[in-house]
Amino acid sequence: MDILTDWRYSEEKLELRVQTLKTLLIEFGSELTTDSSPKYSSKSIYECAHDWVSSGKKTTNGLIEYFSTYYEI
Repeated sequence: MDILTDWRYSEEKLELRVQTLKTLLIEFGSELTTDSSPKYSSKSIYECAHDWVSSGKKTTNGLIEYFSTYYEI
């Protein structure tokens, strides 16, 4: 993989990745379980962001529902 030519790492996609991570972290990053541990793992948040961007999405529209459907515990 060459990040200089891979479309997933274009400036546009990197900015979408930032927005995706911000959205997911705001929505799911601070939720805790009853024992004060994180409800959602950092791994699931980052994997969701990667999958979202890598699948060719152009915006974050539908991202919360996507995470809830495929990554929620």
